[in-house]
Amino acid sequence: MLINIRTSETNKNVVRELTQKLNLGTENYISRIAFAYSLSKRIKLNLETDLQDSKGKEYKDDILFGKYRHYYMALVCQHYGLYKTDKDIGKYIKMHIDHGLALMNKLFLDNKNLTGLDFMLEYIEAGIDKMEEGDVSNDAIIFDEQTRTSRVASKSYFSGLIQLLVGKTFDDEPIYFNLNDTSIHNNAHVAVAGNSGTGKTFFANNLIKQVVESSKGAVNYIFLDFKGISEDDEKKNAAFFEGTKTTLIKAPFKPFPINPLSFIDNVNDKKKIMGINKFVDIIASYSGIGKNQQQTLKDATRDAFGSMKNGLYPSFKNIYQRVIEMEGEKASTLKEVLQSLGELDLFETSTDFKNEFLNRNYYLSLSGDLPNNVRFTSVFLIINYIYNTFMNMDNAPIEGNYQAMRYVLIIDEAHTIFKEKKSQELLEKILREIRSKGVSVMLLSQGIDEFNQPSFDFSSMCETAFLFDIKDKTNIKLMQKFLGIGDKEIQRLKNSMEQIKKYQLISNLKEYTTCELFKA
Repeated sequence: MLINIRTSETNKNVVRELTQKLNLGTENYISRIAFAYSLSKRIKLNLETDLQDSKGKEYKDDILFGKYRHYYMALVCQHYGLYKTDKDIGKYIKMHIDHGLALMNKLFLDNKNLTGLDFMLEYIEAGIDKMEEGDVSNDAIIFDEQTRTSRVASKSYFSGLIQLLVGKTFDDEPIYFNLNDTSIHNNAHVAVAGNSGTGKTFFANNLIKQVVESSKGAVNYIFLDFKGISEDDEKKNAAFFEGTKTTLIKAPFKPFPINPLSFIDNVNDKKKIMGINKFVDIIASYSGIGKNQQQTLKDATRDAFGSMKNGLYPSFKNIYQRVIEMEGEKASTLKEVLQSLGELDLFETSTDFKNEFLNRNYYLSLSGDLPNNVRFTSVFLIINYIYNTFMNMDNAPIEGNYQAMRYVLIIDEAHTIFKEKKSQELLEKILREIRSKGVSVMLLSQGIDEFNQPSFDFSSMCETAFLFDIKDKTNIKLMQKFLGIGDKEIQRLKNSMEQIKKYQLISNLKEYTTCELFKA
């Protein structure tokens, strides 16, 4: 299969100008660079909307690829999941060449002092760094036995049955959910979906209150409110907060009582590097900083750890000061994020070596006035810290049919928080691994799209799902997958969703009729 292409007419002059700018000699090299530059952005182009005209620079197969033809084809096949004989491979290559040329042209137009050598050195170095580091793993940083003994206090657990009243039938018969009964449920994770105002949050709070009461306070929880609690909702929830002895933390007015950097092992040098890389990856993933700033953050964090004595941990302020020393006072996204995390005192600077915060109940409200990148970063730093802390504990035992329980992690606005692939991979790992530690994850969401991913079977990971009224209730397949039900329940699902009203819901609860409507 010969692959002869022409760039777009717009890029005809761009090929010539960039070839001169980078002092490449012949014009085939710039298209190879543009192709690789485009692919490095990890963007998938669309043949119907992104394929441009073919009125520009022409390249014959052997001239364009030289002896590296199979490498270029393999890159496209891997990126799009194509077989090597796919008839559209040439079109994909052309699209990425045009896309890369446009990106490079804009980069040089916006940065008049950028030389071709600067460009090549920066991206070759970034590629080498990527090869050396590989993708940063979502795995927990597990301390060695000695460090774990001094650093992680194993939280106590409740080993009895936690039975929750989830609602009533229309004949006022109670409906119970045996949260930790392993003879009924494979895990204690829960998903609750519904439009705003349907009763979803009231339902979740009622379950949490019962967990606390049923376990006599042994099972604690944290509620992560991504959108921030309003004054009206705070008043409405006053009895709930008091009854569960919950501390309301309204960021940024009061710091959350952990130092999220303390998941990093500051004793074992290799694990310290792994932890720092993971910390930088969290900041980069949810703040959008580029490769150069990631390296700056990595260096600054290493320096900050190196300056601490007697096993103490640095704070965001320590890291922020080192970034300023490295970059100067010029504005940057990295400085903006670190300044917010540090100077707004979103987290404690001291380290909770005994994990006392896990023995209390917290409702963390992240103000909507905080920048989105700061809110996302804060949420994932907390989620990662909790996940890492529990993964360093012994498993909670199963006594009889009951999985001993320690904690409930409630994440509101899950449809927003877990929208990206990276965060979905972390969610899958947490759901799969943390259940053996006696932790239940409860996800609250306005929609169900984000829970239906081809990469993992959500309905088996988060076994029990409750569905209030949602916008797209005509999408039967989506609801079927969310609930993890078979075709024989589809008619009941359709009938129930057609009749559903406020404070009513359906479920896949094994203790009740699947998809049968009931009252919260």
